[in-house]
Amino acid sequence: MIQKADKAIIDAPSDGQIYNAKALNDFFQKLEKNEDQKSQKINIVHIGDSHIQGDLMTNEIRKKLQQKFGNAGRGLVFPYQLAKTNGSYNERFKSNRTWESYRNIHPVKNCPIGLSGIGLWRDSGGFVMEMNVKDLAYKFNTIKIITPQNQDMFDLAISSKINSIQTTEPKVITHKIKKGEVLGTIADKYNVSITEIKRDNHLKSNNIRAGRTLKIATKETRQKTISMSEFVPLAVKSDSYSHYYNSENALSRIFLIPNNEAKDFELNGIVLEKDAPGIIYSGIGVNGAKYSDYNKYPLFFEQLKSLHPDLLVFSLGTNESYDHLDPEKYIRELKEFISNIRAQKIDAPIIVMTPPPSLLRRKPNTYVDDYAKQILNIAQKENLAVWDLYEEFGGMSGIRQLKVQGLIGPDWVHYSKRGYEKQGDLFTQAFLRSYDNFKSKK
Repeated sequence: MIQKADKAIIDAPSDGQIYNAKALNDFFQKLEKNEDQKSQKINIVHIGDSHIQGDLMTNEIRKKLQQKFGNAGRGLVFPYQLAKTNGSYNERFKSNRTWESYRNIHPVKNCPIGLSGIGLWRDSGGFVMEMNVKDLAYKFNTIKIITPQNQDMFDLAISSKINSIQTTEPKVITHKIKKGEVLGTIADKYNVSITEIKRDNHLKSNNIRAGRTLKIATKETRQKTISMSEFVPLAVKSDSYSHYYNSENALSRIFLIPNNEAKDFELNGIVLEKDAPGIIYSGIGVNGAKYSDYNKYPLFFEQLKSLHPDLLVFSLGTNESYDHLDPEKYIRELKEFISNIRAQKIDAPIIVMTPPPSLLRRKPNTYVDDYAKQILNIAQKENLAVWDLYEEFGGMSGIRQLKVQGLIGPDWVHYSKRGYEKQGDLFTQAFLRSYDNFKSKK
């Protein structure tokens, strides 16, 4: 039986805060400065598993923080549709060619798996990749293309030009067969052969029937204009992390086309920014991912620098629990993940979200309960801020009530759209409350 206190925890707005929030003081100071001066972009990067890939929780956080601190852009996006998996509702990708893909959850292979945790590539050109931004709040001025070793593989275009070629073609006449006519007399009339008439009309014999029509390609010619569409490449620039284009006018659609000098085309991610100060909230999620999966690919950590993170948020642990990973090893993988980030001289403060409640073999998932306790135990020593999503959503005893309220899905692991949005809302409340406490103590 669910206790009333558990239901209150889930239903009521949280009055809790982020644990060990002093680890965020440097970030809060930067946030406060930007509130006053409104002069810079502040990058938050949220890394996780399937709870993050769909961008439901993160989109809620993004919207609410940008309402308060300003919208500096959508951040990292990826062509999930071309990798045949789910992704954000905010943007849509399509291509006239098929792309190969590979995910970090699979055994290590020599594939271009980097920033997005999913590699996308082709070994030949001839493609046009179209990106459309559906949420017009995320029209962008700057687009950045992330590739392995920052190779120049793609051009960008927003328009095409029509090239016209003048040529000639045979004049074709339509002839209606009259009673008594045979192919021979018709061929003589138009100075063509019977074989040509049969070929052009797909006739298997010389038998024809009155009333039907034939197409006759005569010896005469006529002028014909052939129009071909060609994309006009934009002036793409580069820095140490990406190839990018900046537009004075905000864009909602753009095309990625082959760089004619490249032979291979490998894409790790696209970053969209506005010409405005405020928050950029990038989500990185891979269905089924664990800390150990990200740890397998050094390119992920190298490319993380391209997002210039001012704050990092981690949401991993559910898939470790389904592997029955013991809590000590889970913490070791978390520490290795942080160590790999710090090795790239990324010194951004970190918030670790505890994994949300779930069922394991139809019973409360005790692994995530243990992970949550261990994360809280190491927080101060490792200088980590922690938001206890596990406790916020009722912990061990609250999961049945989550089902009653329609917050968790039929698999008892993933959450409904409303459930993820509630997670995002509760996190934002806790984040802003901790930020207000920081300002009041100053």
